[in-house]
Amino acid sequence: MKIITLNVNGIRSAYRKKFFDWMLQQRADVVCLQETKAQVDQLPEDILSPAGYHGYFNDAEKKGYSGVALYTRQEPDTVKHKLGWPLADAEGRYLQADFGKLSIVSLYLPSGSSGPERQQIKFDFMEKFMPVLMQMRRQRREYILCGDWNIAHKEIDLKNWRGNQKNSGFLPEERAWLDEVFGARGLVDAFRVNNQEPEQYTWWSNRGQAWAKNVGWRIDYQVITPGLKDKIKKAAIYKDQRFSDHAPLTIEYDLQL
Repeated sequence: MKIITLNVNGIRSAYRKKFFDWMLQQRADVVCLQETKAQVDQLPEDILSPAGYHGYFNDAEKKGYSGVALYTRQEPDTVKHKLGWPLADAEGRYLQADFGKLSIVSLYLPSGSSGPERQQIKFDFMEKFMPVLMQMRRQRREYILCGDWNIAHKEIDLKNWRGNQKNSGFLPEERAWLDEVFGARGLVDAFRVNNQEPEQYTWWSNRGQAWAKNVGWRIDYQVITPGLKDKIKKAAIYKDQRFSDHAPLTIEYDLQL
């Protein structure tokens, strides 16, 4: 089973940059996208239903903002759009597809980089999302939570960690929250099971020469329940083409849907 996740920073922009051509070549079982920045009625048919895929979307109420999508080869048993609190649901930040006893999620955590108000919204989301993660762990099913979590976990996960300790995305409170996710809550950062190397980034600022110099952050994850840890076969960040300010993260699992 092959799963791809990417923050497209505008699904129509990624389409123009030939993301869907690349995606169809990958023959992934599931593709999770974040920050679609579009309403379903604005999308052409080859974005709504790429060849061989079922498309599912959770748009933000605000046009041109946030939003997540899922593409699946196999039709899911059920699809869930709601987390249950107004901000998450109004901003289209969660989409879950269930296949038997496996759930695959496209998730987009808020960014706090635009100022204190959005940072507080991010903290509120994190506080409300932790019980959701705890509930997932109590269920007799496996989860793969794909997406832009907007937090670099450890020093190895961003180039300039010393200069970013007071910036959103690498604040001590955010990192401690991920410590709990990957610690007491028992969830697993699937990429790091497979790859412990430095300079493995998924996002680069558009300022300066960040992409060219690989001055990046690893803020896109596939977070899995521990029962899947031994199923990880391969993990890769794709950088040969640029579809967004993020790069696709692909993980292959020894599973079948």
